[in-house]
Order: sequence, then C-alpha cells, then structure tokens
Amino acid sequence: MQVEKSFSGRRWELAAVDEDLARAIALDHHLPAVIARLLVSRGVGREAALDYLHPTLKHLLPEPRTLAHMDEAVARVVAAVKSGENIAVFGDYDVDGSCSAALMHGFLTAVAAAPRLYIPDRLTEGYGPNAAALLQLKDEGISLVITVDCGTGAETALAAAREVGLDVIVLDHHASEHAVPALVQVNPNAGGDASGLGHLCAAGITFLFLVALNRTLRQDGWYTARPEPNLMDAVDLVGLATVCDVVPLTGVNRAFVRAGLAKLSRLERPGIAALARIAEAKPPFTPYTLGFIFGPRINAGGRVGRCGLGADLLTATDPAAAEEFALALDTHNRERQAIEKIILDEAMGLAAQQEDSPFVLVAGDGWHPGVVGIVAGRLKERFNKPAFVAGFEGGLGRGSTRSVLGINVGAMVRAAHAAGVIESGGGHAMAAGFSLAPAQVEPFRVFLAEAFAKGTPLETAALTVDATISPSGATLGLARDLEQAGPYGAGNAEPLLAIPDARVAFADVVGHGHVRLRLVGGDGARLDAIAFRVADTPLGQALLKARGIQIAIAGRLRAEEWNGQARVQLHLDDAAPAGA
Repeated sequence: MQVEKSFSGRRWELAAVDEDLARAIALDHHLPAVIARLLVSRGVGREAALDYLHPTLKHLLPEPRTLAHMDEAVARVVAAVKSGENIAVFGDYDVDGSCSAALMHGFLTAVAAAPRLYIPDRLTEGYGPNAAALLQLKDEGISLVITVDCGTGAETALAAAREVGLDVIVLDHHASEHAVPALVQVNPNAGGDASGLGHLCAAGITFLFLVALNRTLRQDGWYTARPEPNLMDAVDLVGLATVCDVVPLTGVNRAFVRAGLAKLSRLERPGIAALARIAEAKPPFTPYTLGFIFGPRINAGGRVGRCGLGADLLTATDPAAAEEFALALDTHNRERQAIEKIILDEAMGLAAQQEDSPFVLVAGDGWHPGVVGIVAGRLKERFNKPAFVAGFEGGLGRGSTRSVLGINVGAMVRAAHAAGVIESGGGHAMAAGFSLAPAQVEPFRVFLAEAFAKGTPLETAALTVDATISPSGATLGLARDLEQAGPYGAGNAEPLLAIPDARVAFADVVGHGHVRLRLVGGDGARLDAIAFRVADTPLGQALLKARGIQIAIAGRLRAEEWNGQARVQLHLDDAAPAGA
C-alpha cells in the first residue's frame, strides 16, 4: 500500500522486500508471515535469522582488540592495578555515563581497590573533563584517570593533565576527526579506528574494555589469590545504557539489551530494585521501562539535582543507601517535569511561528539546560522535523537537538562549531548538544538553513510500513510474536503495521490530549487504538472527525495487561483517508 498524504501530511510507503525470501524464512523457522517479512525488511537473511530472533553475547560479542589502541589502554590499567596506583573514573551525568562509570567502578573495586569516582557538575563545570577537575585529581594523588562517555572533545583539559604528568585513558564513542592529547583513546568513532563498532554506546565500549582487561589479568595469574569477577553480572548496565542512549539496536547491541533486560528483571542490583519500587515498575521489564521509566529518573540528577546521583544509585551495594538515592532521583524527576512543562509551553509557541522552516530553532532566557533535550524531543515529535533548543543562563546558552531519520544533526553542530558559528557542539546523528552566545542564535539559524538547503531533509520523513494487516489479524498472538522478535529502538524501529481500510466506530479525547479509538473491520472484527498527545494536532482533529467513516491506520501493535487481563491495542502513529 502507499499513502501520498496522511492527516499529518506524511507519505507512507510499504517496505520493499524479497517476498520469496520472506516465505523461505517463514518456512525455515515456522514464523508468521508478518514476522518473516519484518526480518527481510531489516536486511536479515536466512543464515542470520536465528541471531536476529535470539541474539546472544556468545555469538555476537566482537573481539575487543578490534578497537584501535585497546591493547595499549589495557596494558596501562593492568600496570596500575598491579602496582596499586590510585585510579579515578571520570564519567558523564547521563544514563550512559552513569552506567559506564558504574561498570568501571564495579570491576576495579572487585579486582583491586575502589577507584575515585568523579562526575562533573553540569551547571558549574559543564560536560566532560575540565582542567580544574583533572588537576584536582592529580593533587589528590591520582596517577591514572579513565574517562567514560566523555573526553573526546576535551583537548584543553587533557593537555593540562599531560603537562602535570597525569595519565588519561579516554573510553568514548562521540565522533571525532582527530586524536586527543590523552595517553590512549579507545573510540570507534575517532579517526584511525576500523573496528566497525561505531554503533556501540559508551557502556558497550567499556564492557569490551573490561572483557580485554579481565582476560589479560587472568592470563597474568592475577586471579590465583582472588576471585575472578563475572562480567555477565554487569550486563544489566550495558543493556540499560544501550536503550537510553538511543544507539542503533543492531548486532551486538541487540544481545546487550536482551541479556540486560533479563538481568534487570531479576532486580539483583540494589539501585535498580529501589528505583523499580519507587516508580512502581514490575518485571519483566521492556525497552520502554528502561527508556521511559528508569532512564528519566537516572538522568534527573544530572538535569536538576546532584549530577553524581545516577552513578551513586548504580554503584550502591547497601539497599538503604540505594533507597535514599532512588527517592532523591524520583523527586528530582518530578521537579524536572514541572520545569519542562513551563519551558515546553513557551517553546511550542515559538516553534509554531516557524512552520515554513525545515527545522525548529528556539531559545529562551532562564530555560534550564537540564531539560532542553527533552523539550527538543517533544518539538521534534510535534512538528516532525529536527528541533534545536537552547536555554540561556548567565549569558551562555546550552542547547540540545533531536532529529528525524536521515538527518545527521551531530554533523551539523560539529560543522557549526568548526566554522565558529557556535561556541561548541558535538553528538550523534539523532541527538547532539551545543553551546552558544545570545548573539550567535541568528547566525546559527542562517547556518542551519544553508545546511538544510543543500539537501532534501524532510523527504526522508516518510513512514515506512513493514506489513499490512486487518483488524481481525491484529491478534494477541501476533502482538506477542512481534514483541519476542525485539528488542526495538533506534536503528531497529518497532514494526509499523498498517490497516488500509477500517471504520472508526468511536473516537474521543482521554488523559492529557490522547485520542482513543475503536476500529471495525469489514468482517466486524474490532480493534482498540490510541494516539498519544495528538488531540490539538491536525492528526488528532482528523481522527475525532472520522467517526463513522473509513480510514487507513498505521501504528505499533502491543500486547498489554488491563485489570489482570491481556488485550491487544494499536498505538497509532498516523492515519489517512481510506484509499489516499
């Protein structure tokens, strides 16, 4: 099927697949046709189908030494462990940084001694290593610093550390075109690395580093007098970070998430158990639990509270302390939500005035830098185009951007920084951060407009439908089969299914701007659907006016529990007039 223009103005297209291959995979593995078609649309062949459906670290974990400079980094840490040096772990304050720091902290504590854990303050120190912090660590007697999820862009700070004889190892995944003045840098997205592992988050890279470090310590006889750590005990942190950092869920990342979800659901880590109790999240957990329940709370310390709280929670071994950290993070998360609501309302008003632009750029005085990323994500969802949001406090603006598929905003902000248009900038294809002065907002807008004019960015915003079904085919069994074929996320989106022709029997507004519907097929089969936060959008208004008429629907099929009973519901992404 193909829709030229939906109620929200988007084009739909059915994923083109080799139907013969889909039928062969369905026969090989006794799969429903929809699941087999999904695999083929994701580029999965007959030989790779089992690894996709049942991803395991045993089969998918890459050799750590394929990462450039891994041997040098491992050798330096082995020397530090054996000689009893004082080591510091310098992390970021988001989920990936907190998980990476907790990974490193836990391993070093087990094999030698607890390292000094340093998480910078977002407001006073900014992101990543700074010279003052590294010099402070040197004064404390630290001889080796390992940065995780940061360090790639910290040339000045790393140069200062080198001048005073402080060794720094950078474990990072942020893009860089040149080497940094660190002792060793392990980064698949830096120049000179040919590992092909650029899709890993920092926790994934840290895990591979620990695999290599553990192997070397074992070969050197380090464990003859002490127990060897089980790295699989830490895979929960890698799975959590992989989902929350929105890296592509392909290859080993799928195995990290699958294994991580199983480990997290056992509630063995005191911090996760405490957070689950406070958030009323019950296992078995899903990527949604990680991304929308645990992730925002762990991030909240870095956004509006004490930046080290996330790492404190994940490294806590005492349940009472873990409960205290989880309560503080939950409180900060509520504070973040209140701040976000005020800023979002202002940002929405400004963004609505940029209807003719292929991107949104808004900025405001007093907008808390800890929530601009969330606001950018909301604007991106609302206007279906990349959103750049900056908040100014004390004369400097800290900004964040979120993108749509096919538009590399990380490259854009790095180019703007290189051109001197903004103060700093870096990040990923789908999300990036930047800083700028008030006088740079309009030049940045012009720079972005020129960058977008060189391509056709909004052409990539079409919805790609994985398969078509009818309301009678939207069964609980199919929803569970689709769930089992996960995990889904960035780079491996949850399957989008379309119903080409269904009558809207019922539609109304529920909750905070959600539209609830009941769809009826030609054979009388019914299907419940819901579209979140669309009531005041063109899509929401069209749905509310569609009672009694035939429309086409595109969305994600979910198996859900309601009052103790399992049911199936379609989470609606878009809709169009039938036959459009």
